[in-house]
Amino acid sequence: MPSLHVNGRERPLPDGIDPATPLLWVLRDAFGLVGTKFGCGAGFCGACTVHLDGVPARSCLVPVSQVMTRQITTIEGLAGSDGRLHPLQQAWIDIDVAQCGYCQAGQIMTAAALLRQKPQPSDTDIDAAMAGNLCRCATYLRIREAIHAAAQMAPVPQPKASPPKASPPKTVSHGP
Repeated sequence: MPSLHVNGRERPLPDGIDPATPLLWVLRDAFGLVGTKFGCGAGFCGACTVHLDGVPARSCLVPVSQVMTRQITTIEGLAGSDGRLHPLQQAWIDIDVAQCGYCQAGQIMTAAALLRQKPQPSDTDIDAAMAGNLCRCATYLRIREAIHAAAQMAPVPQPKASPPKASPPKTVSHGP
């Protein structure tokens, strides 16, 4: 039975799933992971952002057939396994970022990838990374403030991942 690796665990796909089904709908409808939101359906707003192998992706554009071997992380899988919130989630609460909140999961997922690449981002770094995520409530200044606050917190936990696959031992040559 085909499955997806989501938030650190294997989840079997429902029988008869069309390979062209967007990942967004599999996450929401088949797995009940409703933190990932449908916004525009065209990849413009960022509400549906998830991580594929640690890289942000618009799940409304990605057919499920393209992620069968990828590590998928949703907003539900971002927190540490100890039950503590991810620093971004805590900063979002502390700064009171959300108004309607609809775009926030996508915002947080994009920000998490930014902090993995640049643990102490500048305003310019944040603005560039977050440019593709739209907020109809225009909380952009609070989003930036929360990203800076999260960067000051203890180390950013990495999403749950499965152990790496074993690879054959490497041979080392010591000369001709």
